[in-house]
Parts: sequence; structure tokens; C-alpha cells
Amino acid sequence: MSWLSSVRNALSLVSKRETPDNLWHKCKGCGQMVFTKELADNLHVCPHCQHHERIGPKERFAQLFDAGSMQQLPAPKVTEDPLKFRDSKRYADRLRAARAATNESDALVNARGLIGGYRAVVGVQDFAFMGGSMGLAVGEAFVAGVEAAIADKAPYIIFTASGGARMQEGILSLMQMPRSTVAIQMLHDAGLPYIVVLTDPTSGGVMAAYAMLGDVQIAEPGATLAFTGRRVIENTIREKLPDDFQTSEYLLAHGMIDMITPRRELPETLARLIGYLCAKQAA
Repeated sequence: MSWLSSVRNALSLVSKRETPDNLWHKCKGCGQMVFTKELADNLHVCPHCQHHERIGPKERFAQLFDAGSMQQLPAPKVTEDPLKFRDSKRYADRLRAARAATNESDALVNARGLIGGYRAVVGVQDFAFMGGSMGLAVGEAFVAGVEAAIADKAPYIIFTASGGARMQEGILSLMQMPRSTVAIQMLHDAGLPYIVVLTDPTSGGVMAAYAMLGDVQIAEPGATLAFTGRRVIENTIREKLPDDFQTSEYLLAHGMIDMITPRRELPETLARLIGYLCAKQAA
């Protein structure tokens, strides 16, 4: 072995030993490397291309609620693994793995608190929990969030991020679509607004249900928003779709959402909307 190879190997060992694995993050938008701390300080938005990275409930609540006002709501109890489903793994094992990875009981977490001084109940779907898929637990959490909003005389704000219905629960997962629709009607009957913030990605049964039923539809920039995949549609209609098809920008241009709001502006935007839509409650 030459002296040059020896030096190179030694430097490689030092680099691996002294550099933490989580020091850098590769942006999924532009591919540039960003310091993890810099990314976190910028609300997990790439400082180079403004790509909005996926975040979970903990980060979302910290960004939205006024300091010291957030109270996480308990997760509703539901029947786990109602079909005793098994594919390459048991569904029960998949649930345990997702809970260990995210430290959450399921894919939708609710919290109440103040946004710009206004009361609000916020639900956040976590894509890291089995793709944010909608099953019994998500449906029950959605209903519980609406009921908490009605009790607080506050709007219910949902941040969607989902691959759709959870196949391991079969028809029971699809039943959450009409359940969520009924819950939204309960909110309207109480004279309270329902606000949706679509984040990357939102698709499938969630997109076909409560994700598109908001009184106000907001989306983060560059989010993938779809009912079904691009390849399925192109194979069905035998046509090439536009490059920006199924993005926030495409949906805004075609009148399917009301606004695109960068993450840093969301608290102010939501506070302004609550003030408009809940003037009597605020008074």
C-alpha cells in the first residue's frame, strides 16, 4: 500500500468518526446539502430553492401555536387490527414499528391552543406514520378534533399528508370518508369554519374526502396533491400530462384551492382567517 493510500484511509476514518450522521441534509428539491440546524431554523424549508420538507405534528404545532398555549389532545381508543391482517408482515407489527419510529399512537394528532391570540383546534397528519394512511384511528381522531373545536367554539384546522386509505383495514378505512364528512357538517351546524392546509403529499381517499371540503383551501408551495398517480391517469387517457400536474400551483391555477402560503406565513394567515370567519366568537 502506498503512503498516499495510507493517508487517504486515515483521513476517511477520522471523517467518519468525527462527523455526525445527521449534520447535513440533502434537499429533495434542488439536491444541495444543507446544514440540518440551518434547515430547522428555516422551518424545514430549503434556503436555496424554498422546497418545503415534510414535517410531523411536533414541529408543526411548535411553528403554529402561540408560545405556551399548545395542549395536545389524547388519542381516541379504537379497535386495533380489526381484520387480523397480514401481508409480508403482520399489521400489528407494522403498527408497533410506526409507533416506535414516530412516538405517536397513529397518523393524526390533534392539539388545541392559540394562533395569533385566537382559539383553534389543529389536526396534523404525519406521513412518517405508515404514509399518513387513514384508518379507524385517523377517522376517530378527526371526529374527536371536530368535537373539541365545537366545545371550544373554535375552528378546526387540518394539515393533510397522506397516501390515502389504510389497506390493512379494508372497508373500515373507507368508512372514515363519510364519517369525516358528517363531522364537518356538525362543525358547520355549530357555525364554525373548517380550514384545510394541504401539504406534501396528499392523495387517495383523504384527497377524496376531508382534504377537499374546507371552507378555505390552503396549500404549501410545491406539494403533490392528487387522487391517483400520474402513471395511472396517463395509461388510462393515453395522453401526456403537464409537468406541473398535481401540484399546488396547478390546482391554484385551475381554481381548486384558494391560496398557496409559504410555511413561514401560515400562522399570520390562519390568524387573519380565524379573525374574519369567527368574528362573533372573537368578540
